[in-house]
Amino acid sequence: MKLLITAKQHKLRKQLHRLTKIKRHKHHHLIHNLHKKHRISKKTLFYVKEYGPHSHIARTIIKESIKILLFASVLSSFGGLALEQIKALFIQIVPLIILLPALNDMIGDYGSIISSRFSTMLYEGKVKRDWKTDRELKKLFLQIFTIAIVMVILSVIISLFISSFTNYKVTTAIAGKIMFIAVLDVALLVSILFLVAIVAGLYFYNKQEDPNNFLIPITTSIADFGNMILLAVLVLLLF
Repeated sequence: MKLLITAKQHKLRKQLHRLTKIKRHKHHHLIHNLHKKHRISKKTLFYVKEYGPHSHIARTIIKESIKILLFASVLSSFGGLALEQIKALFIQIVPLIILLPALNDMIGDYGSIISSRFSTMLYEGKVKRDWKTDRELKKLFLQIFTIAIVMVILSVIISLFISSFTNYKVTTAIAGKIMFIAVLDVALLVSILFLVAIVAGLYFYNKQEDPNNFLIPITTSIADFGNMILLAVLVLLLF
């Protein structure tokens, strides 16, 4: 019995080694055969073939991500231009100046979390075709959205507390406006990032590309750009 198991394992190793020799982006019937015979996930076999010892993983990731990274850099710079237009008004609101780095970092982190969690769900086959009614996705959204709202409220309270030690006079009306701006900013951006991650993730996954190489640059750049644009618009409207 042991010899039979060892022989099967040896044969499987040989077939997997053969799979790594197949050229990238080339469909091969061996994937289907191994999936059917050994019940190994097709996506697992796909990544064995695409990122086997013969491939240069770092070069592959850079090649697939470079266009997205360039796009992300250009997009983020437009967000900075939006704040530049209201610089004179913005620097007068001390709590927002204190809050801005925290908001930028926080929303970018949520983009990374959403992207990585959604990519993992795709690999594990947890995302249904009708993703709009998927319970796993709803649960993930509620978790991140709740954490985001709690964290932004705490961040606003801390920024208001710190600004009270400066010459800036924090009134109830100003505190309410800043809280409204920050909460609305985060709520809208988390929702947008979630939708972008799902649409883009499914697109790249269905093209048999690795979503991890695309989603994080896309969502973090949208987070930076969107945060600065929204803040600029809301400051102009409320102040």
